[in-house]
Amino acid sequence: MRAATIISTTLLAAAMSACSPEPAEETPAPAPEAAEEPPADDAMTQRVADMRAQWNVPTEPFHIIDNIYYVGTQGLGSYLFTTDEGHILLDGALEESVPHIKANIEQLGFELADVKYLLNSHAHFDHSAGLAQLKAESGAQMVAMEGDVSALEGGFYLGSPRIAAFNAPPVKVDRIVQDGDTVELGGQVLIAHHTPGHSRGCTSWGTTASAYGDNYEVLVFCSASVAANRLVGTPQYEDIVDDYRFTFEKAKGMSVHIPLAPHPEFFNLLEKRDANAADDSENRFIDPTAFAEYIAAQESAFEAALEQQIEATGAEIATP
Repeated sequence: MRAATIISTTLLAAAMSACSPEPAEETPAPAPEAAEEPPADDAMTQRVADMRAQWNVPTEPFHIIDNIYYVGTQGLGSYLFTTDEGHILLDGALEESVPHIKANIEQLGFELADVKYLLNSHAHFDHSAGLAQLKAESGAQMVAMEGDVSALEGGFYLGSPRIAAFNAPPVKVDRIVQDGDTVELGGQVLIAHHTPGHSRGCTSWGTTASAYGDNYEVLVFCSASVAANRLVGTPQYEDIVDDYRFTFEKAKGMSVHIPLAPHPEFFNLLEKRDANAADDSENRFIDPTAFAEYIAAQESAFEAALEQQIEATGAEIATP
């Protein structure tokens, strides 16, 4: 019961702070067993339903910089990178978000049918559940980091496959990437940075934008929150604690002028949009100190959550 409480409360805290799938071409990998995974109760299921409704409130699409646009909902990011040879769409949000994403793309004057690549930040339902329908409607190739492929193709939350509220429609991955691999289209280059912890294949996608006579490093950072993850005892996945710490160290060495994220509130994107609309004398998305501040806060929050889980369960950090 203590582990169940940790999962329920951390998922809710992370969320507040922060259709039919295409038939698979091959049988998805089976969901791994999680010996200490608690069953979901009705209260958790209702909390997840409430969060879905809050996340999925529609919002107007907006221009960020250069050829980069926000086409997600009020609580879930989805990013369109446009080129003359087609487009790249990063993150699919929820199944019920797909009509909003499609409408936002069209409102900007583009078409979902012209999306050639679908990318994912991480295989959690609030960012992956819309991918199967988006892939079916666009015909785009699905690209994902190796560590998240089993969860995407199996439609489960890695380490918690029996919690139905965390499931997503399975989506076939057409191209598996590793750290440092690129997706290129029409002069647009996106670099896959493996930043694991929040999920095993957590991927932060980076690119360079050109505007105002200068270049800016853009990063859609996957996430570093603990959320619903078990860190001790039987962890969400093997070496999760080491992965988080690896990501914090890696992130500290990254230069990011424009930080973006799967949840827009991570970097106050909607507030920056509104400020730009009120006064366009500067682009508030250019925020070169925000990423380092965010990482410092997330590292502190992670260490506190780790300590809390150790205290609540009496379990140790798993070691090989």
